[in-house]
Amino acid sequence: MKLSTKLFAGFVLISFLFTAVGVVNYRLSEDVIENSKFVSESQNVIRNSSSLQRNIIDMETGMRGFLLTGNEEFLQPYHTADRLMPALFQDLKKLVDDSPEQLKKIQEIEELQVKWKTEFAELLISEKRKENEQGINTKGIRNLDHGYLVLNEEGKRLTDQMRIYFRAFNSIEYQVREERRNRLDQSINETRRVSTALTIISVMLGLAWAYYITRLISRRIMKMVNLADRIASGEYKTAIQDDAHDELTLLSDSLNRMSGTIDKTFSELDSKNKELDQFAYVVSHDLKAPLRGIENASKWVEEDMGKELPSHIQEYLLMMRARVHRMENLINGILALARVGRAKLEEENVNVQHLLFDVIDMLNPPAGFQIHMPDRLPVLRAAKVELQQVFSNLISNAIKYHDKEKGNVTVSYNEFADYHEFSVADDGPGIEAEYHDRIFVLFQTLQERDAVESTGVGLSIVKKIIERQGGKIQVASSPGQGSVFTFTWPKVKLAEAA
Repeated sequence: MKLSTKLFAGFVLISFLFTAVGVVNYRLSEDVIENSKFVSESQNVIRNSSSLQRNIIDMETGMRGFLLTGNEEFLQPYHTADRLMPALFQDLKKLVDDSPEQLKKIQEIEELQVKWKTEFAELLISEKRKENEQGINTKGIRNLDHGYLVLNEEGKRLTDQMRIYFRAFNSIEYQVREERRNRLDQSINETRRVSTALTIISVMLGLAWAYYITRLISRRIMKMVNLADRIASGEYKTAIQDDAHDELTLLSDSLNRMSGTIDKTFSELDSKNKELDQFAYVVSHDLKAPLRGIENASKWVEEDMGKELPSHIQEYLLMMRARVHRMENLINGILALARVGRAKLEEENVNVQHLLFDVIDMLNPPAGFQIHMPDRLPVLRAAKVELQQVFSNLISNAIKYHDKEKGNVTVSYNEFADYHEFSVADDGPGIEAEYHDRIFVLFQTLQERDAVESTGVGLSIVKKIIERQGGKIQVASSPGQGSVFTFTWPKVKLAEAA
């Protein structure tokens, strides 16, 4: 399976779980909205029921006040309530039309109310009015034909029955409300459990999937990093085994091809270098052989002719041998330059002060020259031969190109955070600014070769060695002021830092 497919599958699965959580919460919200709507309707039912009961009480109270006093003003609440009663019954029926039991109770209450009004209240009110019209100011119901209804508590029986029906009606409403509340609480708890479980599962699954993908990718990427490290360390015959057949497999295959290409290239390069070394050896041998023959021939001429050799011929022979030596030194210099960096030299801890003593002893400066060194010089981790070549060339040049029989060469040292800095200064003739770059170019010299024997290779070798280490070399000089060659030597080699 492709890596992108795995990532997409994980995303879809987690999205599905979160969608399920959303659906569950949506259903809960629907239940809450429905229950809120029911509670609102239930409050309207209770409110209308209470209003209906108050109106019945108002009719009862108004009737009693009129019967006791004969004052028509007591009937105002009665008539007001009587006008409102049909609408209240109609509204309440609409509110409970989905509850047959409550609807039946309302109908029974309505029947009792109509019966109380027509068979009790209206009869007594009508008789009391007749009594008032006849001018009889009797208090109460003693002289009323149907007064016995009051005495027999017929009206009270009807109103008490209505109250019982109202209590039953409200009880049903409160019971339904309680059931809905319990059902909502149960739904909330169930939704909370399901939502929490799905959320935990989603999070755990997401973490597990992320861990799996991360391990899968990081493990394979580390294989690629290790391959790159092995290539960087020179181990080119290496490859990654990857049979996942996904996008990273393509990258692994590309790295394997790159490793194979590098191995092939370096193998070819190594073969070419060996051929070049062999060629250099052969060329050096083939070039030096005739040079030695020329030198020997000049010596044989001197020996054969002895004192009979004219002075100008002897001068020519000496010049010939000088040219031969120059040519031989030139060949050696070219070979030395070509070999810089190609041979694997063992690095060691090099005491620079001891190394300089060896260089000075090897150069054996003329009597008139003094070499000055600081009291403290570092111990470097380097190839001793290369560092020796650098100091040897710089110090020998300072002596060789000096314009006086006596002179001073001073070696200085400064330490910085990332590198060591060395300087080789002399009090010689100095160098024009326009030649500061030219002197590091192969075969370039500032004086005639007949005046000073030089191949023009030394500073090129110095520059190549220093730059291979990751350092720099520069010269500060002006005519008549001497020269200062300054170079840096990194504390960490360039290849190691990379």
